[in-house]
Amino acid sequence: EVQLVESGGGLVQAGGSLRLACVYTGFPSNANAISWFRQTPGEEREGVACIDKSGGQKQYEGSAKGRFSISRDNAKNTVYLQMNNLKPEDTGTYFCARPAMVRSLGGRYYCDGWDVWGEGTLVTVSS
Repeated sequence: EVQLVESGGGLVQAGGSLRLACVYTGFPSNANAISWFRQTPGEEREGVACIDKSGGQKQYEGSAKGRFSISRDNAKNTVYLQMNNLKPEDTGTYFCARPAMVRSLGGRYYCDGWDVWGEGTLVTVSS
């Protein structure tokens, strides 16, 4: 069974850091890209970052650029999201997901068609 399990969420003050982890099982360690999403109450999920199967290509969205860093350790079947200089608006539930479609175009890495999702981990940033 393909499964994604997030961890690492918690309560942190503004300006602090957290590292989230997404452990994936049920598919080969280097077979798939993985994305991170964020969702706040009443809002749609928004993409945060995506990393390719080897870790060589990464893409960041919106406010994650410059503050967040996505990485992976295929030996541990884990993708990480290092979040620095956290802001109250970063508060939300963070999900990892497996994209069914990826492509590189014009120097940018695209992930789309997510077919497997984790349950999420809650991040709360206090002001």
